[in-house]
Amino acid sequence: MDKLDMKEVVEVIGSIPWWAYIFLFIGVIAIKDIFFNRRHTIKHNFPIVGHFRYLLEKIGPELRQYIVANNREELPFNRRQRSWIYASSKQENNYQGFGTDQDQNSPGFVFIKPSMFSYAVKEGHPNKKKPDFVPCAKIMGAYNKRRRPYRPYSIINISGMSYGSLSARAVESLNKGALKAGCYQNTGEGSLAPHHKHGADIMFHFGTGYFGVRDEHGNFSMSKLKALVEANPCIRAIDLKLSQGAKPGKGGVLPASKITQEIADIRGLPMGKDVISPAYHSVFSNVPEMMDFIENIAQETGLPVGFKSAVGKMEMWVELADRMLEKGYGPDFITIDGGEGGTGAAPPAFADHVSLPFVYAFSNVYKIFAERGLTDRIVFAASGKLGFPESSLMAFALGADVIHVAREAMMSIGCIQAQVCHNNTCPSGVATQNKWLQSGIDVPLKADRLYNYIKNLRKEVLEITHACGYEHPSQMTMTDIDISMGDNNLTMPLVDAYKYNKIPVNFESMQKLADCKYLGKANPEIIFK
Repeated sequence: MDKLDMKEVVEVIGSIPWWAYIFLFIGVIAIKDIFFNRRHTIKHNFPIVGHFRYLLEKIGPELRQYIVANNREELPFNRRQRSWIYASSKQENNYQGFGTDQDQNSPGFVFIKPSMFSYAVKEGHPNKKKPDFVPCAKIMGAYNKRRRPYRPYSIINISGMSYGSLSARAVESLNKGALKAGCYQNTGEGSLAPHHKHGADIMFHFGTGYFGVRDEHGNFSMSKLKALVEANPCIRAIDLKLSQGAKPGKGGVLPASKITQEIADIRGLPMGKDVISPAYHSVFSNVPEMMDFIENIAQETGLPVGFKSAVGKMEMWVELADRMLEKGYGPDFITIDGGEGGTGAAPPAFADHVSLPFVYAFSNVYKIFAERGLTDRIVFAASGKLGFPESSLMAFALGADVIHVAREAMMSIGCIQAQVCHNNTCPSGVATQNKWLQSGIDVPLKADRLYNYIKNLRKEVLEITHACGYEHPSQMTMTDIDISMGDNNLTMPLVDAYKYNKIPVNFESMQKLADCKYLGKANPEIIFK
């Protein structure tokens, strides 16, 4: 073809109207759908139009979240809950006007009973200078006389979320915010990463994969755990994972797409393979073996040691309590994880149906230890959508000593509840290893927002505590909260609903907690002392 012919071709193409290209494109798609598509019946039977069905299906969650659903409809966290977290973390107005928009007659609705006379915070009181100062009323490891007992500086702390599940910038933001807030950060079962080491107290967590404390064959290594603890004084407690609320009885899953070389090195893993932790521990298989394992770790490291578990069958909990009574030793803390929890990937049947929700799980377990007079030996940590003032206070009334928050902490640093944590495509950069997506996280800003959220949550919990006539949330009783029964029973106190009474915590005063030599740390520029 000579130059003249080419020029004519260009002129002909240029003379074709723009809309003809659109029809040509649509025609090509239609031919492809009808004659070459074998995977999607809808696209074959309804060429072109069928594509809109898949598009709407893909963006359906976003449409419902922002346009269709009302303030109280969405799960796992509705718009009102998310708005409170976002406003609290940004130091914006987190109030609401014109009264409640909730159905107060709905089953399970929580009613907190205020006192006629509130607790008065007088001059010289620790909360006069720092309104959100609320340490744990108990000391981890005190009963069992651990060499390094620990009183958490904060009743609200960050639950187990591993580096790998969360991005490096997200973990760093949480740690720096935790230092400012004085709360501890649970590492999750992905081991201790450099991003955890920016000053905050650490609860080191490991599960069936023994990441970070495993030998070359994947077995638990006590020597590696001891070396890790000795090299990192920020580790204040050790948490053994039995199971978690989202997938009890199923090991953890980290897709190969989320494993970077750094993650592989930290965990002691090969590259390019999905990491599936076993559903069971290789070190122990029954209650006596688990108790001895916990005691060995405590003796070797000197730290308080406990475990985290979802709750189902109660026989082994009874056995644990009976053996603790008989032997005189046991875990220093127990984290009860409700079945409504879950920050990562889990099969729907596990996430929806396996293990009890928090209120039933916690009340069933606490009752067993209360009946045997063991509650003073254990710090009870509560987990499962408790990162709101009324939920936290109900947990304290049931017997909890500290609260663990996970998804609420994620939302405070930018999570938008996109629910794609398992796809490595988190748009906010919080739950992904994609470098571009996580590059949008401004670590100093997000650290401040985590601090603000924890601070405002503690402050509001304390204000409601004072309204009930108490100095500390640990003083809340099971007669201080009623729940709506949704029928002719109207409302019922927790003590009647769950058939036990909380054992009073040995609390003297907030000043005694402030003076405790085992108190955890916070940023010295923020701590009131």
